[in-house]
Amino acid sequence: MKMVIGKKTTNRAITVTDPPALVHAEQPQPLAIVAPIVSSYNERIRPVLDAVENLRRLNITKEGIQLPTIVVVEIVKKINEKLANNLAELEKLPTNLVSVADAMTTFMHIIGLTNESLRKILLRGEFDEYPEDKKMHCTARLVEMLDTYSHDLYSCAESDACKNFLMEEIKVLEEAKSIGLPNFMPRPAFLSILQGKVKGIAAKPIGFVENVWNYLEDVLMSVITRHAENYYQLLISTRRAGQVLIAKKKQSSIRNVIEAIEMEMHTDYTCSPEFLQEYNKLIYQQEAFLNKVLKNEQKPSHVNLEGVGRIDVGNLRQYSSVLTQAYDLKVRMISYWKIVLKRLIDTIALHLMHSINNLVNKDLEKEIVHDLLSPTGGGIERLLEESPSISGKREKLQKSVKLLRESKETVANIVDRIVSYGDY
Repeated sequence: MKMVIGKKTTNRAITVTDPPALVHAEQPQPLAIVAPIVSSYNERIRPVLDAVENLRRLNITKEGIQLPTIVVVEIVKKINEKLANNLAELEKLPTNLVSVADAMTTFMHIIGLTNESLRKILLRGEFDEYPEDKKMHCTARLVEMLDTYSHDLYSCAESDACKNFLMEEIKVLEEAKSIGLPNFMPRPAFLSILQGKVKGIAAKPIGFVENVWNYLEDVLMSVITRHAENYYQLLISTRRAGQVLIAKKKQSSIRNVIEAIEMEMHTDYTCSPEFLQEYNKLIYQQEAFLNKVLKNEQKPSHVNLEGVGRIDVGNLRQYSSVLTQAYDLKVRMISYWKIVLKRLIDTIALHLMHSINNLVNKDLEKEIVHDLLSPTGGGIERLLEESPSISGKREKLQKSVKLLRESKETVANIVDRIVSYGDY
């Protein structure tokens, strides 16, 4: 006996030769299987049909033993599972946009989701959308970056009040001497020292805002990709707009920082009472400090100054004529420098939060719309173009679903025919 198994869509056939019959019996008509299932399940079905045929020849059904339809039924079960999985995957794919109205609706929906996610992680400190991704816990990360920046400012060489105590002040006062009344504090001397210190730290606030915006760019790209990844053209346009906007914000922040630095260099002013409080506390110790340096017979090499620390004074005795004025200039600078650092921290922090708020609530949506409607953006109609990966996946799943449905029907017919063999 020969069994012919073929497809609906092809003329090819697979011929299976039966093993020698164990019991002579009337030969039934060949069982033809016509379906796409052959390409996927031929190797499984052939042994089943051979076994069924041999058992039928043995008339085993007369002994109350059912033919092994369960094997074919298992194939049906696997087809059903695969079909259900493919249908679920197909359902998860984004809706294929077919009109401008669909595209506009989808565009507004995705922009709304993106803005809401950004408000959560950047403004409100909510991270339920990214519970395990600490990089996206943005308010906490921004505080850490600000703390690091603050620590860098307070621990840098310009903020070390003990290092070379009074030496810079003595040098500047020597060069600022003029014909006039004695004991007048020359303002150019104070500004000269202030400008040198501000120049020394100028790179730190600029580097800080650059790092913040680089971090925010990564965050923005992650959020945009998460919400727009299934819409290829929108993803491209939105990412491009986000990168352009971040670049603008970064340059704006750098200009703001440079302007703040220049203001600190040109004017020494504060209305904070902390300046006078700190100055009075230190100037109160002036007489005791000078006595230890100039009049103490033991000539100590180090002197403790409350609020400053342990100071090396061994090389100060040779400048006794300017020590009083140098000490006054130094404590003014110590008191004022704390105000400068606080301003450079508070002002930049406020500026960054203001910029982030504007980015989320106003600027991002404007920039995306501008990019989409620009000549290079291609207009809202470009959103109708599905990404190659999505369209390819959709087509593959649709073909698979069609094949599996046809195969399911064919295997069901095979089961019916196998069962009917038991009636011989």
